[in-house]
Amino acid sequence: MPNRKYDLEYRRPKRNRVLMLITFFSLEKGVELDHHWVEFDDVRYHIQVSMKNPHLLLLSVSLPTPSSETIFVRGLPFGAFEAIKAAYGNLLQILDPPRDGFNLTLIINLSKLPANQDQKHAFMVKVASIREVVLGAPLRVVLEHLAARTVAPDLDPLVALVHRPNESFFLFPQADKVTVVYPMRFNDSIDIVLATSFLQEFVEARRTAGLHNTPPCSWSLTPPLEIKGVPSDALSANAGFVTFVIFPRHVEGHKLDRTVWNLSTFHAYVSYHVKALDRAKPDVENSKKTSFNRSFKRLNVPDAYNSKIDSPSEPFTLSIQGLAGLFLHIAPGACNLFMEKNRIQIQEKRPNKLVIKMYNCLSS
Repeated sequence: MPNRKYDLEYRRPKRNRVLMLITFFSLEKGVELDHHWVEFDDVRYHIQVSMKNPHLLLLSVSLPTPSSETIFVRGLPFGAFEAIKAAYGNLLQILDPPRDGFNLTLIINLSKLPANQDQKHAFMVKVASIREVVLGAPLRVVLEHLAARTVAPDLDPLVALVHRPNESFFLFPQADKVTVVYPMRFNDSIDIVLATSFLQEFVEARRTAGLHNTPPCSWSLTPPLEIKGVPSDALSANAGFVTFVIFPRHVEGHKLDRTVWNLSTFHAYVSYHVKALDRAKPDVENSKKTSFNRSFKRLNVPDAYNSKIDSPSEPFTLSIQGLAGLFLHIAPGACNLFMEKNRIQIQEKRPNKLVIKMYNCLSS
């Protein structure tokens, strides 16, 4: 287990918490490992350490299946190989070809890690950030050029980036700004309703005091003009379209890493809040009252957000913990405004009894 002084480090959202724990455990215990897990329901990991070669750690990563409009080079987003070399140097190797069923396999020689504990920890933190390094590589290229007030050469006017299986979000890069458009899709009908309402309040929250320096944000049911010409199947959004406009001030210095992560995981951020709201519903089939399954009158927002998911089939909260409330400093206002305004909507619009109970529960 990692040293306690690093607790805040591995809780930061851009590092995979599970990967941090497993790699530190391997370093300290030197035991055989063979673990599979999923992050955000879309990126799959496999980590292996064999007693035949206990100094070698193999980390395989399976990325979301790219849509037809997304550019992958040798199984990875463009710029990913360069980003891996820049982030990790000679301390790891890329296995070519990767293990079957994976886009990338990294070989880490544990015996070559720095002897200094702080340097060793810093490297393992980078390993735990592999999702951001790989999936965020093309976004980082575009935003680095934005910081320099230029446009990356050889890029199409509209760039499609994968963020979920067979789903893309879109960048419209210009020298003075980058427009980012997300077609928002959800499978469950209740999730669609909750997400649509949440996104409208999310956009509204930016207009409150103290948020004027955050990226401009808009929501609409129809595709914005920036993605005109994109194939219709890529625009089949059932929860509308969210648009952010990123300016150079949003990617200056240390802000770049945070912005890359926040934009790369925006859909996961929304899904987290939608699932937290959905969890507040009563489970009428099970009368046992627990912290995971309470009646409406007793379940509140902290219960919904802090419930643990232990089933391997529900890995979402393993890596999303701590992400709530961080997105570009807009989230806290969005959450509060979402709940406050929907209390008013309960009186004015008279929604069905389930929604009334849900919002009464959330506002208690």
